[in-house]
Amino acid sequence: MYKYLTIFLFVLAFVGPARSQQSDEMSDVYLYQDTGEQTTIAQILASAKFTKSSSNLLNLGLGYKNYWIKTSIAEKVKDTRDFSVFIDQSRLFYVEVFYVKNGQVIFSQHNPFYNLIPNKKSIGNINYFKIPNNISTLRPDIYIHAVSKELFVGPVEVQKTSSSVSLLVNRDLIFGLYSGALLIMMLYNLFLYFSVQDRSYIFYVFYIFFTWLTQISVQGFASKYFWPENQWLHQHSVTILSLIALLFGLFFTITFLNIEKIARKFYKLLLTIFFLTCITLAVSFTSYLSIAFAFMQLLTFLSCIVALVIAYYVYFKKGFKPAGYYLLAWTTLIIGIMIFIAKDYGIVPYNKWSIYVLQIASIIEVTLLSFALADKINYFKKENELSQLQALEISKENERLIREQNVELEIKVQERTEELQATNSNLNQAIIDLKNAQSQLVDAEKMASLGQLTAGIAHEINNPINFVTSNIKPLELDINDLKEVITKYEKIDLNSDVVQQLKDIESFKKQIDLAFVNNEIVSLLSGIQEGAKRTAEIIRSLRNFSRVDETDMKPVDLNEGLESTLILIRNNLPDYLKVVRDYGNLPKVDCLPGKINQVFMNLISNGIQAIKSKPLHEEEEYLTVKTWYEDQEVKISIKDTGIGMTEETKHKIFEPFFTTKEIGEGTGLGLSIVFSIVEKHKGHIEVISKVNHGTEFIVTLPANTQ
Repeated sequence: MYKYLTIFLFVLAFVGPARSQQSDEMSDVYLYQDTGEQTTIAQILASAKFTKSSSNLLNLGLGYKNYWIKTSIAEKVKDTRDFSVFIDQSRLFYVEVFYVKNGQVIFSQHNPFYNLIPNKKSIGNINYFKIPNNISTLRPDIYIHAVSKELFVGPVEVQKTSSSVSLLVNRDLIFGLYSGALLIMMLYNLFLYFSVQDRSYIFYVFYIFFTWLTQISVQGFASKYFWPENQWLHQHSVTILSLIALLFGLFFTITFLNIEKIARKFYKLLLTIFFLTCITLAVSFTSYLSIAFAFMQLLTFLSCIVALVIAYYVYFKKGFKPAGYYLLAWTTLIIGIMIFIAKDYGIVPYNKWSIYVLQIASIIEVTLLSFALADKINYFKKENELSQLQALEISKENERLIREQNVELEIKVQERTEELQATNSNLNQAIIDLKNAQSQLVDAEKMASLGQLTAGIAHEINNPINFVTSNIKPLELDINDLKEVITKYEKIDLNSDVVQQLKDIESFKKQIDLAFVNNEIVSLLSGIQEGAKRTAEIIRSLRNFSRVDETDMKPVDLNEGLESTLILIRNNLPDYLKVVRDYGNLPKVDCLPGKINQVFMNLISNGIQAIKSKPLHEEEEYLTVKTWYEDQEVKISIKDTGIGMTEETKHKIFEPFFTTKEIGEGTGLGLSIVFSIVEKHKGHIEVISKVNHGTEFIVTLPANTQ
């Protein structure tokens, strides 16, 4: 790339001078601004008042301008042959040249609109007007009618045709070198885009392409080679292409400098410029071209300043090193733009260097931005290597910490395991005691259903049982917490961030308050042990009242068992309760008579209690006992007109220790025992109940048909 820049500057050094001062071959230049649009040369000759210009370098301003320029071949020129009129401004809308002698037009030269753009076969980027020798020898006054719709800045020359030809040939050479340099940069960055898949490169390729199109449009080469017959494109191309290049420049800036993350406060400013550029681009397609052109210049200048500020911030404040090349590139371009504009106002000389300074600056800018993109790859490569090194150090440190933690963890796990084993042993013993207590309570429930002994004993046994059962659930939750801590230690991933995992475990320990959990386990086990001890004492006192002689299955008439049960509870029946008996003809059933009678006792007693629990009683409440034989099965129905139960209660009534009675009035084991006895006899029990409409229990047992 530097080779192309060196060749470009070397060729430029030998290009003929573009004079900023009036040449010796032409006389003074006079100007007249035509306020009308249909003024003829005859009217100009008759009444126009020309004003002398200080130089042949004309700056007629922006927008629609209609000027007449008057000059001639200098008097001191002896040989006036082979002269031409050369207007160094390819963007003129309309040009016509008149040659006047003694107040009369003796010759004129006129072409269609944009007649300064040569065809593809001609040299250079501008047509010149060759003065016929028979006209030039007469030394006529030269009147140039120039109409511009854009910015008109450039010299007007009357010089030897060979000078014009030499200048245009050199411009063709410079155009080729400039285009070649940018083409190489486009292909280079396009290759990098396909290699690294970074959007910055493709945006940059489009930015270079439209920058190149803009530059050759300003010089007229785009109209010469790409749209020679399109007046609209010739007129609008500079503004449109500049705005498109600006859009891709903004895209490139945002992605390359990672503005959205590194400099978020500048991101919205660039988006604002982006939307303003889009609006201006839309306006450039309308008839308000001069307004769009002015806004294009303003947005371009503003974008350059903002890009410099962002690059400075990202490079010096955020330490993003590739932004250094970016900052230098945009600084170079802004300096080039300032020199290019300054030459139009005579601040710097109008010469070959100031004419091509924008192209030189753009080549340097493109080169530096390419360096910035390449440096970005190296920057991220170094960052990646550094992060890998840091990751390796962290991995080694993690390995050391893991070894240390493993030792500590093994000790703690061993301690916790011993504690849990001891706790588990105590818990197993408590469960055994509870099972024993439950077995003994079944016998106690049987005795309670047969006599008044149950009332006092049930109250005594209920307290320790409730005490034990209330401690089991918290104990289970505490053990689950300890198990979860151990599981978290077992699941430590040595390939991940071990320190963070250990921190998470410590955080979880604090969350569950591990010290409190340990103390609570000790307290709960102590409570269970105490409850079990008290239960065992009560059970030992009840063994003398339990029956142990009912171990053999016997064929039994269930109607007799029901009747015996009703006789035993007769004293518990209130006056308003009437027992309805509806016994069917039943076959005998193989069963344990005492157990089956216990089922009947519990169900009938519950029915009586349900009726007594009603807040208001009918004149007659009913307890209906019904039996029948159906499909090789015996069915026993015990139905009351009591308070009934909800669906939720109905689903829980067979659970051990579930009761709807007040404390001291029941153990909650009655129906659980009933359910167990029925199942052991290979039968089943059905519950039909509705709140305030009573309850019906239907017991089904297999019949003995042999």
